[in-house]
Amino acid sequence: MKKYYTLAILFCALLLVGACSSGGDGDDNPPPPTGGGDDDPVVIPDPTAATLIFPEDDTECNEGQPISDTESTVTFQWNASQNTDSYLVTTTNLNSGNSFNTVANTNEAAITISRGTPYEWFVTSRANGTNVTAQSVAFRFYNEGPGIENYAPFPAEAVSPTRGATLPANTTSVTLEWTASDVDNDIVDFEVFFGLDEPGNLVSLGATTQTTFSVDVSSGNVYVWLIQTVDGQDNASDSEEFLFRVDE
Repeated sequence: MKKYYTLAILFCALLLVGACSSGGDGDDNPPPPTGGGDDDPVVIPDPTAATLIFPEDDTECNEGQPISDTESTVTFQWNASQNTDSYLVTTTNLNSGNSFNTVANTNEAAITISRGTPYEWFVTSRANGTNVTAQSVAFRFYNEGPGIENYAPFPAEAVSPTRGATLPANTTSVTLEWTASDVDNDIVDFEVFFGLDEPGNLVSLGATTQTTFSVDVSSGNVYVWLIQTVDGQDNASDSEEFLFRVDE
């Protein structure tokens, strides 16, 4: 009987030691977070691209408010885009190449620009809390000028080779391709300027009524080309200088 009593005491002592060793305040090894709390990262949805409305593409803008003989204020408009907190309107003077930005919190912005001048514009959608943005397509238009009855063509845009393109080393001939438009729809022809990307090497290769022109090239060179667009009233506009490289 004494033997069984001693074993019972020993068993109870072991249970007490085990309980003490597994006790404590529970702070040494806290359970892992289960999620769903206030500390979870907030997912910011990406903004979408806006759709431009006014000024329309390839048109004359005659709805601006003149403020002088040289400037007018035009209200630019676009469709509101999703997940967007603000918009950045980028406007480029196509005569000078100078660009400037206007911030808007709604889907329109009143912007003062030069009269009788071609412009390009696009809108960038932005959202708070993210660096992701979305850019609209670009529109071109002429801002109406006093007494102007016929507008010069818009500067031509390169299609191929794209600006800064690198072509394979075995290329010996390249077809230059571009697009052009005119408010008055009276483009007559295009004069093609081409040469090595060195001072004084850009020369006229002649005029064409097409929007393509083939040129000879050789490996290891950088070339530059430019298109002058001429309309029926002898108004002319020069494109940017477009560069491309042929690998060695």
